[in-house]
Amino acid sequence: MTFLSITYAIFLLSTLGIYWAVEGRSLRLVVLLIASLVFYCSLQIEFVVLLLGITLITFLMGKALGAPLDWRIENKEWEFAQQDWNRRRLRLLWVGIGLNLLLLLGFKYIPFLLESWGAIAPRAAVNANWFRQYFSVLGISFFSFECIAYLVDVYRGAIASQSFLEFAAYKLFFPKLISGPITRFHPFIAQLQTVHFPVPSQISEGLWLIACGAVKKLLLADHLATLVNLTFSNLERAGSGDIWLGTFAYGLQLYLDFSGYVDVARGTAILLGFELPPNFDFPYFCTSIADFWRRWHMTLGDWLRNYLYFPLGGSRHGLFRTCLNLLVVMLLAGIWHGDNWGFIVWGGLHGLALIMHRLTDSISKDLPWLQRWWKTIPGAIAGWIMTQTMVFTTWLFFRLPNLKDSGLAITRLWGHPADIQFAPKVYVETLQSDRLHITLMLLLLVAGMGMAYALTRSLKLQLSWAAKLLLVPLCFYLAWLLAPNESAPYIYFDF
Repeated sequence: MTFLSITYAIFLLSTLGIYWAVEGRSLRLVVLLIASLVFYCSLQIEFVVLLLGITLITFLMGKALGAPLDWRIENKEWEFAQQDWNRRRLRLLWVGIGLNLLLLLGFKYIPFLLESWGAIAPRAAVNANWFRQYFSVLGISFFSFECIAYLVDVYRGAIASQSFLEFAAYKLFFPKLISGPITRFHPFIAQLQTVHFPVPSQISEGLWLIACGAVKKLLLADHLATLVNLTFSNLERAGSGDIWLGTFAYGLQLYLDFSGYVDVARGTAILLGFELPPNFDFPYFCTSIADFWRRWHMTLGDWLRNYLYFPLGGSRHGLFRTCLNLLVVMLLAGIWHGDNWGFIVWGGLHGLALIMHRLTDSISKDLPWLQRWWKTIPGAIAGWIMTQTMVFTTWLFFRLPNLKDSGLAITRLWGHPADIQFAPKVYVETLQSDRLHITLMLLLLVAGMGMAYALTRSLKLQLSWAAKLLLVPLCFYLAWLLAPNESAPYIYFDF
């Protein structure tokens, strides 16, 4: 059962009916937890016990971290007891972080280590494929990061959860379980205090988000996937123009696929009385790489800043240390995304881009004319072109994480002619179009995104809840009618 399937629609309607029919916070939490377990069982029943186990361990460690010091200690012993307790809390924190990292490393990166060792011992590469086939846990990256965030928050002084039911309902909340958005326990659970049956405007917003997610995924991303898959599965026959077009299409596919997932997750949560954080804010209209990372996968960026960049020192220890911290954070972001060298290269390139931005920003502060120029229209256009060229080009390492494949694509980005059979087979026979018309359609899609950006960000225009409710059936109908025969899995299921 995945989002945007008939099975999921029946499941969601059944869950909503039971959830709002019962009264009392505890009963609703039970319904949420059971529904979440059913949802995950429909995808990977073999790992449910694992997720419940790490949820219980994280809950117990949170309680231990949040336990107060015994107030009956005499004043003269208080200082020593406090120091000892702080040391024990720090050890507990590192044990909790270590367990979650071991979970992540064990189930996600053992195949990568085996494949790396396979260059010396070929049997290791065979074992890597076997391990990846049978021990890939859906949602493990998001799950582990949320557990780590919770433990760090409690260590920093946030109140630990005293109810396992409450904590498990948060951790396994099915709309966000597989691919986020990454949420913190305390803002999420605080909503339980005021949860109520959604008013018409909230119902409309929830359905509208699900409908938008359906259009993004089924109507746009899955059709883009056809072009992307044809291009990169025939890489040796593709020309430079074909690779650029495939890379551009993949950047759009990735955004529409993932933001479509988040829209469905947020819409589902609203119908259940919860608000999940947004994950995207028109990232392809940013004029700097720093702004891109404030508006792309926003909850991951927030996690990296709060639980990695700031603890490393952030920008408090000089320019060199700041640049080093940026590089370390982005390398770890690349490692988080996947078990292949391509993701590490992608993270390193983004780290270098953030360093270049920081250095440029530092130089601009000493040159007022340069600082003013970046704020002009030509400066903004130049910043946008440089940022998006870098972003889209590095998506190659996402789509082709094997460095042999991505290296081949990079070397053929300029001046490489296509095989004579590539265009007739890919564009004419399969896509029933030509490269020029496909390029124009992609540019038209970007223009539509730009219009939406201008209306919502610049003009502050929004559809009324009644208009959204009227458009929902049309969106679902078009997505169902024009979707490909086979829907591709969500891309971020692999991350």
